[in-house]
Amino acid sequence: MVCGGFACSRNALCALNVVYVLVGLLLIGVAAWGKGFGIVSSIHIIGGVIAVGFFLLLIAIVGLIGAINHHQVMLFFYMIILGLVFIVQFGVSCSCLALTKDKQESLLSVAWEKMENSTRKALEKNFNCCGLFNTSAEFEIDRSMCNAECKTPDTECPECGEKMKEHASEALKILGGVGLFFSFTEILGVWLAMRYRNQKDPRANPSAFL
Repeated sequence: MVCGGFACSRNALCALNVVYVLVGLLLIGVAAWGKGFGIVSSIHIIGGVIAVGFFLLLIAIVGLIGAINHHQVMLFFYMIILGLVFIVQFGVSCSCLALTKDKQESLLSVAWEKMENSTRKALEKNFNCCGLFNTSAEFEIDRSMCNAECKTPDTECPECGEKMKEHASEALKILGGVGLFFSFTEILGVWLAMRYRNQKDPRANPSAFL
């Protein structure tokens, strides 16, 4: 059978959703690994990553079952949800790529203020720095509570904000690029699901309504 027939569309849709399942499991595994090794101590961050991984896993399972059984209703909801995810992810990815240095600094300041003390201490320990920016209102309080290795009576630790800004642009470009790549695979999934729904199953009764 040529690639473009019923079997090819089904296999391609199944393969795409298997990739989504693996990515969802990877996100959940990375979040658990980060928590276990103390890289990220905030339960909110861990919970957010696990929620995204679980949501992607759920969508992939729906798409996989719908593709295997040629289930019209499941494929329809799969198309709708994946299309909405594409719109959100495409917008977020473009925003990551277009974020300026000033906006990055502003977002870092807001995020730092909302962080738990345990998360701040973990970041200070991992980056070997103290405080965010010396212009922030809580800078001196952060320095007094800092337990980084660089903190000595004779040495001042560098600001965490400056260290984080060094890697922010590169990280945002990577996140934006990866997000754009996966957003186009989501469009591919919507197209495959739409095409597959409209194809007739050669194994079905020829007189059955599809």
